[in-house]
Amino acid sequence: MLGVGVRYCAGPVPRRRQLNDGIPMAPMTEFPADLEGAIADLKRERNALILAHYYQEDPIQDLADVVGDSLALARAAQQAECDVIVFCGVHFMAETAAILNPGRPVLVPDLEAGCSLADGCPSDAFREFVDRHPGAQVLSYINASAEVKAMSDLICTSSNAVKMVESMAGAPLIFAPARHLARWVSKQTGRDDLIVWPGACVVHEQFSARQLARLKLQHPDADVLAHPECDQGVLDLADFVASTTGIIRRAVEFPERPSIVATEEGDFHSIRQQAPDKVLIPAPGADESCSCSQCPYMRLNTLEKLYLSLRDGGPEVTVDPVIADRARVPIERMLELS
Repeated sequence: MLGVGVRYCAGPVPRRRQLNDGIPMAPMTEFPADLEGAIADLKRERNALILAHYYQEDPIQDLADVVGDSLALARAAQQAECDVIVFCGVHFMAETAAILNPGRPVLVPDLEAGCSLADGCPSDAFREFVDRHPGAQVLSYINASAEVKAMSDLICTSSNAVKMVESMAGAPLIFAPARHLARWVSKQTGRDDLIVWPGACVVHEQFSARQLARLKLQHPDADVLAHPECDQGVLDLADFVASTTGIIRRAVEFPERPSIVATEEGDFHSIRQQAPDKVLIPAPGADESCSCSQCPYMRLNTLEKLYLSLRDGGPEVTVDPVIADRARVPIERMLELS
């Protein structure tokens, strides 16, 4: 028994994707001098909607029609009125958009932009995991594959996970695939029957409680903001724990107070747009030389790849129609409850 009110059950050790491993180099392409202008022109020509997660690089956020967290982008995808969606995020996000938009093309700048949580919860192993707990309901974090979503009763994001868990009373609850988020939700809700798939985010798990404690001593007036996917030691040092959107709101609410931020550094762009003079300090990792606050998967998307995606109409993310029909039910239920 690990943590408070959370039961960790054995599952496969997540295998982190080797970025661009074995992928041939693309031929050299000559890009327009005004790349942003060319992207804007292509967007109009194709009647495209560009969705971008907060963790994307700043220029992509500036060009997007909607910038948000997973919940906001799922809503935007559900309400889309366009001929094509270009999703600047990671693969599971584009899958969600495709599930909510049958028949409408959903493109991604880089098909290799994955997620350690989704990759670490393969559908065949998860099916075996679910089968070992008959009678349990299944709540899956949106950071999961379409196949895992299709096995779920309900989906959640970090911004609504507490509410979704509270809506699923009456039976033991499988929570997948984010163990740190599950532990935090268990504490917030008092649920002691969560059966947790032991996955973790490659970015949020790297933040070091020891290094953060040292940084707090250097900045005693700073507000420490942390995402619930962080390790418990980091959350214990935080003044405020919330989703990506919640962290941005908190930082903007106190513009005069420095913030140490334990989440992906892409959040900083939105904060600085709303509070230009705000002092933002990335939370440190155990390895002080690493860029621990940048997701290597999210950063695979670039302006150049966004341009090529709009120009060439690909890569396109598709979901098997049978899987999509099953996965759409818990996703739409989440959106209704939210």
